[in-house]
Amino acid sequence: MGNWSYIARSVEGQRVAGQVQAASREAVLAELEARQLVPVRLQEVRVRRVVGRRIAASRMATMFRQLSDLLRAGVPLLRGLNLLGRTRTNPRLSEVLRTISEEIADGTRLGDAVAKHPAVFSSVQVAMINAGERGGFLTSVLDRIGRFMEHQAEMRSKVLGSLIYPALLMVVGLGVVGYALIGLVPKFRDFYAKIELPLATRVLLGVSDLAAAWWLPGIFILAGIIVGVLWARQRPSFARHWANLELKTPLYGSLRRDLAVARFSRILGTLLDNGVPMLQAMDISRDAAGNPLLEAAIGEATTAVKAGEPLATPLGSSGLFGEDVIEMISVGEAANNLPEVLVTVADTAERRVERALAMLLRVLEPLLLLAMAGMVVFIFVALVVPMMRLTASVQGG
Repeated sequence: MGNWSYIARSVEGQRVAGQVQAASREAVLAELEARQLVPVRLQEVRVRRVVGRRIAASRMATMFRQLSDLLRAGVPLLRGLNLLGRTRTNPRLSEVLRTISEEIADGTRLGDAVAKHPAVFSSVQVAMINAGERGGFLTSVLDRIGRFMEHQAEMRSKVLGSLIYPALLMVVGLGVVGYALIGLVPKFRDFYAKIELPLATRVLLGVSDLAAAWWLPGIFILAGIIVGVLWARQRPSFARHWANLELKTPLYGSLRRDLAVARFSRILGTLLDNGVPMLQAMDISRDAAGNPLLEAAIGEATTAVKAGEPLATPLGSSGLFGEDVIEMISVGEAANNLPEVLVTVADTAERRVERALAMLLRVLEPLLLLAMAGMVVFIFVALVVPMMRLTASVQGG
């Protein structure tokens, strides 16, 4: 999705200038035609993303809900933005709102004004605001955006919250084992220097020497691998292979697939329900899918829809959607209630994610505990057995 500035003439001959967000030049022309505007000049705007502190989704959701409440109470849009721009809880958001209010005071539409701040407002929000302005239901759209963001933040917190305990177990376990190998085991080397050691103790001392010599370079090597993988994932070919590998991983693969399907279905259903045209909604949903394989499937589905084919067929051939989901989408298209069906699909996929997370944690937590216990017991036995042998030999002597 890009930002395009335009100068056009209305049917009355008035000069109109503004910005619109669209995937291509053709989409911009179609948008202007829908507004009954004849373009005189059209140019893509390279928007520089602002680097700064990220605004929390919960704070953005609250802002949208508050602005909706103000409009519903009869407060003009410009005054509502000025009121919200005076808040001191988030200086960056206040600055953005004040900038938007100044642009609206100069005659810019709200959708065009927020499109100039892509680091703050997503393409989904911009499209919904544009649709609400065109259809005359901006108040309800702002409320829906707030609810949509609250739901996304809640889902994200559920996923991250479920992973905190296993991550904590792993960090503590690695810390305990690392301290034992680097700080504890070497103290026994001189004591064991003149006695014959069992295999387990020799292995432990060898691992301890390796850890003591390589723990610092190992950290840099691991950091380099992580940075390399993150860099390679920016390349489309590697990203597709990585996503395919993730989907083939037991439990985790189904979790990733359901998360991607839920995100796509909720975004597309929400956009369609708020008056965004089908093709534009498909483009935005593809950009926000977060999975290269799903993005490719959505791209093929968009091409099929442009050719007059139903949405369910190309999505079904991707292999990312279950047969029940494809059947629901097909029925929704036939019954002309696709937005409601897509939201239902998202709800179903999110429930599956919650069940998969619960199952993954039930499997992962005991495995981590057993691994920790096993390593600690191995270290203990490997250190104690030579002492026992030495004590027995002294007593026998």
